[in-house]
Amino acid sequence: MFEEQNIEQSVEETLEVTEPTVTEDVSVEDTPPTPAETVAEIKNYLNPELFHDIRVVGQSEIEAHNVDSGLSAELEKLYLNTLGDITEHSLINGRVVGMNDRDVLIDIGFKSEGIIDRHEFNEEELPSIGDQVEVYLEFIEDASGNTILSKEKADFMRRWQELRDAFDDETVITGKIVRRIKGGMIVDLGVVQAFLPGSQVDVRPIQDFDVYLDKDIEIRIVKFNEARKNIVVSHKVILEESLKEQREALFKELEVGSILEGRIKNITDFGVFVDLGGIDGLLHITDLSWGRVNHPSEVLNMNDAITVKVIEYDEERKRVSLGLKQLTPHPWDDVEIKFPVGNIVNGKVVSLTNYGCFIELEPGVEGLIHVSEISWTKHIKNPSEVYSMGTEIEAKVLSIDVSERKISMGVKQLTPDPWDEIEDKYMVGSTHKCKIQNLTQFGAFAELEEGIDGLIHVSDLSWTKVIKHPKEVVEKGQEIEVRILEVSRENRRISLGYRQVLDDPWQEIIDHYQAGNEVSGEIIRVLDKGIIIQLEMEVEGIIPFGKMSKRDRRALASQYEVGANLSGIVMKVSPEDKKVVLYKEELAGTGKSTSATDEVKQYLKNQETGSGEKLELPQELLDLASQAEKDGVPDEPVESEQVEEEKE
Repeated sequence: MFEEQNIEQSVEETLEVTEPTVTEDVSVEDTPPTPAETVAEIKNYLNPELFHDIRVVGQSEIEAHNVDSGLSAELEKLYLNTLGDITEHSLINGRVVGMNDRDVLIDIGFKSEGIIDRHEFNEEELPSIGDQVEVYLEFIEDASGNTILSKEKADFMRRWQELRDAFDDETVITGKIVRRIKGGMIVDLGVVQAFLPGSQVDVRPIQDFDVYLDKDIEIRIVKFNEARKNIVVSHKVILEESLKEQREALFKELEVGSILEGRIKNITDFGVFVDLGGIDGLLHITDLSWGRVNHPSEVLNMNDAITVKVIEYDEERKRVSLGLKQLTPHPWDDVEIKFPVGNIVNGKVVSLTNYGCFIELEPGVEGLIHVSEISWTKHIKNPSEVYSMGTEIEAKVLSIDVSERKISMGVKQLTPDPWDEIEDKYMVGSTHKCKIQNLTQFGAFAELEEGIDGLIHVSDLSWTKVIKHPKEVVEKGQEIEVRILEVSRENRRISLGYRQVLDDPWQEIIDHYQAGNEVSGEIIRVLDKGIIIQLEMEVEGIIPFGKMSKRDRRALASQYEVGANLSGIVMKVSPEDKKVVLYKEELAGTGKSTSATDEVKQYLKNQETGSGEKLELPQELLDLASQAEKDGVPDEPVESEQVEEEKE
């Protein structure tokens, strides 16, 4: 017993002597001395004879000594505790034994004190000599022989264990949102930081995340990655659990037709989600208003308080369909009273199609102005030529179909129909000035007045020329004088004549081109069956080839060029075909046509001698001329229905 007291007293005295010495030495030096320097300094400071009997004793020798010396079990336990199992990367408890401006010395029961960077302690948390602290052992011995400890890592490991327990137990914890990052926010959990996704902040979408910065928030850990030291938390799961009971109770009381109060939770292109207090309902865009709504944001805003009607719900799928327009009467209930047929109404263009435009008379009530009801005189292909979206329009109600919910309206009915007096204003046979508006293959359209057009058919452009296209005679924008040929108020058509303004010259042409006379002109076309030449009085002459093979006709035709002069003898004047038929011996051919040629020669001889004998022209020669003429003239005239169709 006495021996034990002496040992304890010796240990206490040794600690009392060594502690101040070590503390004073550490605080004075700027840099820690090497182990060799420390030993040399201690030997110089103490009596060298003190170290003569010092030796290293192992645990087995101590145990044997305890048995021999008969130490008590309690004292043995105290000695064994001083030889604890110390391993790297673990949490251990230590006692502060010294500090300087840079480091804090911690006694962890090892052969040397551990070192912690002083900056790991906050000034208010800086420990005092003798305080017990929990530290993290990073290295038992670094390159300089020091034992390296960490206060921050010890705090992290301790907090990490607490968070692991919170994850396992699904415990609600509190954190502070410190900053925003892509996809969410960072939450400070005390030493450890966690990621809070933007979708897990609230049950409704967040418009402004900045309002959450530097605020405490209740969260629960939903993902815990031990290897990557990564934690994901959620505030939404807490809210959803708190709303679950309310949701169940609300669905039990829910009925179609129920009127509920809610708040706008989210706005999308197809509708609005309304928070009904535990459950979300969809207010579709078509149920927002009886009128047209292009986007829900035109009617509602985020977080607006709103009263809605339940129009459908599915308890199993937890879906609720809501309506806003259903809270007001249907606007078509008294539409015939508000917009009677014949009344002039005002509306706004809400839709444009290729067949007409829809006019909103009031929300939920729309009328159609067909493209044919826009103008009496103008041919409008698309209403966008006249109107644009949002334009205010005045129109007349033409008809109402309540069962089909259709209203037909017209704009042209606001003014008199100019075609009602068209026959009196443009009498057949009268002449008028007009302006060419459009050219087509079959004729030219000319404007008599604004909105009133007439058609000059290609056959009515010239008395003497075969016109293939109106551009050969007139051009767009040209002002000309025409004669009214026909007026149809029912069909809204006027036929005009350009050549009819002048007298028919064919009687003079017949008198001028007497049979047997030789005439000449410039070649204007060379065909497979004849040659066309330009004669005087703006008439064309045709010299047909005689009967011969195609090869011979082509060979013969190749000898004549457009622009060259060519003469022939007048055989016949044909006003119907607008041609003078000529004869030329070189083109008459040989063979089977010899008899025909002889007859022509005899006919011409009789003409020269003044004989009164009349000789009929050979039919085969006339057939050739007729066929050649057809090759040089356009197809048959277009029927009136086709003309009007082209005009449209």
